[in-house]
Amino acid sequence: MADGDAEARIDRALVARARVGDDPRAFEQLLRRHQGMVRAQLRRLLRGDIAAADDLAQETFLLAWRKLDQFRGEARFSTWLYRIAYACFLQARRKRSWADDDDGDEAAEHVPAAMPAVDLQMDVERAMQRLSAAEQTVLLHCVQLGLSHDETSYVLAMPLGTVKSHATRGKAKLNAMLAAWHPRAGEEKTP
Repeated sequence: MADGDAEARIDRALVARARVGDDPRAFEQLLRRHQGMVRAQLRRLLRGDIAAADDLAQETFLLAWRKLDQFRGEARFSTWLYRIAYACFLQARRKRSWADDDDGDEAAEHVPAAMPAVDLQMDVERAMQRLSAAEQTVLLHCVQLGLSHDETSYVLAMPLGTVKSHATRGKAKLNAMLAAWHPRAGEEKTP
């Protein structure tokens, strides 16, 4: 956790410098530090739509710049950005109805599965699609983005107990759906 604390201190210092305005590159540094993870979050939420994710990432950072004075430091800066990105995603989804897009399944069927790791990844993606939207979103933030339950609760504006329930149920469903990938008792996993 020491690395996370150091990262949070760096972010807080950059935010302070950007707010004061004595360092015009401070916000640019914040953007460079976090744009990859924000884009990854949005790409997952948008099921791989890179162009839309990049557009929403731009909206996220513009909104973060405009609202930088509202960042109180109660959460890590990255968590605050994830929350803004998620809000941008929800707003865009309402406007553009991305929720009904199922192109991701078709694309996955045309990818050659040459290695077991690719097969596993495809099976995980298919299993994720079978989870409820809430379970998918919670697992994206908790597992794929590495946020704590508290941080996920903050980002999604969802009660902590609900986050924990969705995470537990989602993981249990994934384990059941991916049982074929688990070695049986007494067997060793083959490389």
